[in-house]
Amino acid sequence: MYFENRVSSSRKAISLSWFLAFILLIFSGVMYRLAASHLKLAPRPLPISLSAFPSQFGGWFGSELSIAAITKEYMQQHFADDFLSRRYVNSETKAWADVYVVYCSSRPGGVLGHRPRVCYTGNGWIHDSTEPTQVMSRTGRRIPCLIHRFHKPGPGYDQIVVLNFYILNGQITVDENDFSGPFNRKLNIDGNQTRYVSQIQISSVLESSIRAAAKDIIDLTLTYFPDQNGIVEAETVNQKSKI
Repeated sequence: MYFENRVSSSRKAISLSWFLAFILLIFSGVMYRLAASHLKLAPRPLPISLSAFPSQFGGWFGSELSIAAITKEYMQQHFADDFLSRRYVNSETKAWADVYVVYCSSRPGGVLGHRPRVCYTGNGWIHDSTEPTQVMSRTGRRIPCLIHRFHKPGPGYDQIVVLNFYILNGQITVDENDFSGPFNRKLNIDGNQTRYVSQIQISSVLESSIRAAAKDIIDLTLTYFPDQNGIVEAETVNQKSKI
């Protein structure tokens, strides 16, 4: 009987220890998330800012799109370390396309707040459809992307077509689950240049316009972001031009 009581007591002690360890683990996780939510890192700049992206290329001429103060505040809250917002017009065809690029590295998962189906619906657009497709760049590279369609009800019945894809740590993806996990929501405290998510978004009223713009713009856009080895092609080209 004495032996059985000791075994029973030992089991209770072990169970209590595991229970306390489990509670401590949960508490630590909660405290980390609370601390991380209040900790603000300075923006992680790209080697060459997106503001240096060419305003003229391949017959396209760009002009800055003004961003409302509330939108800038939203972007800061969702950890945008750099961004580009321009309207490009083709001098020959007169087609136009709005190019929006956002780069998140201080907290890569922050790009989730910039998704088309979040931003557009939050601004009164109604989502009609989303379909996977590919676009081909000038160099013949096939880029997987998603095309979203939205409209605004009313007398004018505005509509817009949005081409969207992401660059995750140097790799192209259209799957938001790839960067929605706990790791990408953590702060990039050590400033790892190969840890980031960028969103490339091209929009217009016609699908033909966004495809034409994407064909000319994608290769150039990709050179501004680190590849898997942390190399930024635009930086390398810039350094060579100074020699």
